Amino acid sequence: IIFSTPFAVISYFLIWFVPDISRGQVMWYLIFYCTFQTLVTCFHVPYSALTMFISREQSERDSATAYRMTVEVLGTVLGTAIQGQIVGKVDTPCIESPFFIGKTNSSVALEELNMTHDTGSLTDTRNAYMIAAGVIGALYVLCAVILSVGVRERRESSELQSDKPVSFFQGLKLVMSHRAYITLIAGFLFTSLAFMVSTAGLGGWGRGNGSSAEGHHHLLLFPQLSATLTIPLWQWFLTRFGKKTAVYVGISSAIPFLIMVVVLDSNLIVTYIVAVAAGISVAAAFLLPWSMLPDVIDDFKLQQPNSHGHEAIFFSFYVFFTKFASGVSLGISTLSLDFAGYQTRGCSQPREVHFTLKMLVSAVPVGLILLGLLLFKLYPIDEEKRRKNKKALQDLREESNSSSDSDNTELASIV
Repeated sequence: IIFSTPFAVISYFLIWFVPDISRGQVMWYLIFYCTFQTLVTCFHVPYSALTMFISREQSERDSATAYRMTVEVLGTVLGTAIQGQIVGKVDTPCIESPFFIGKTNSSVALEELNMTHDTGSLTDTRNAYMIAAGVIGALYVLCAVILSVGVRERRESSELQSDKPVSFFQGLKLVMSHRAYITLIAGFLFTSLAFMVSTAGLGGWGRGNGSSAEGHHHLLLFPQLSATLTIPLWQWFLTRFGKKTAVYVGISSAIPFLIMVVVLDSNLIVTYIVAVAAGISVAAAFLLPWSMLPDVIDDFKLQQPNSHGHEAIFFSFYVFFTKFASGVSLGISTLSLDFAGYQTRGCSQPREVHFTLKMLVSAVPVGLILLGLLLFKLYPIDEEKRRKNKKALQDLREESNSSSDSDNTELASIV
């Protein structure tokens, strides 16, 4: 975490910097974007795995996960608000041109639009994005310092004294053959992809319904803000009714609101309602699988009592699938809109774009949610099994500790 932070901040700033070169800008952005994502992974994996080194108690780890996810979503809200307020102050008017709207190749249209765009406005926009990147980078450093100084690792809290180390590749093979883990990450992948696609579609939907640049950023705030406020509700719900029940109820609750986008006439009010409802389900979709992961690790420890130290493998693949879902959702939404003829900064869009946005906001997420819920149905750890695992693991630790105490006593008597 300490090593990756300064380089991550620098690479993030360079993503928003416009180099004064005539060729190679695509490679510039590709290199620094991939570098930033790699360095963020260096932060995210150990940060997430720290949950296992806080406490042995399942309830305490669930509580820590709820706090962590609340602050993560709150940080996303803060970042979106900062960038939205700074960039939204720069007025970038749309361009009304039927000639461009009729084009099917959006990249060509974008190039010609940029040729006619006012240079001063472009400069203001560039500066606004770099200022926002500087502010967010400073917050990144501040949070990394607080984490490094304020959290102490307690590795003994997650390890049995009888554990023997296993090589990384052996551990990877064991982890990826664990049924509970495979079903959990598969369900997590499809539900995450559903909400990421719908969120990306909502941004374009808001633009298509005439929201300004600042209003566009405000629209993106709604699902994140509602997710932040409802995470404590889902934390209470899972302790009261169980995690699998909370997953079914929380994630499926978004389906009726996503269908509303297709059934009702398109307007900004419906979009905001769908955004808030999606945020409520996003809270369940991200909190609950993360709170279920420690249960999977406990189940793995009982099945593989002679292996330990695999927490980083469990969490790193979880982070990988989160990033994979993010990349796929961006690819789906961007390519779909490009094929439909979406025009950046266009005052109006072709009919094909509106149809594509409806699919991205409604049909595609609903299908992915149903597939994810089907996979969660196969997840084998229910509340009864979770309680049994907790007791069995506690008995195993007590047996290990008593054996160690007996050995120490015998050694002392010999001395």
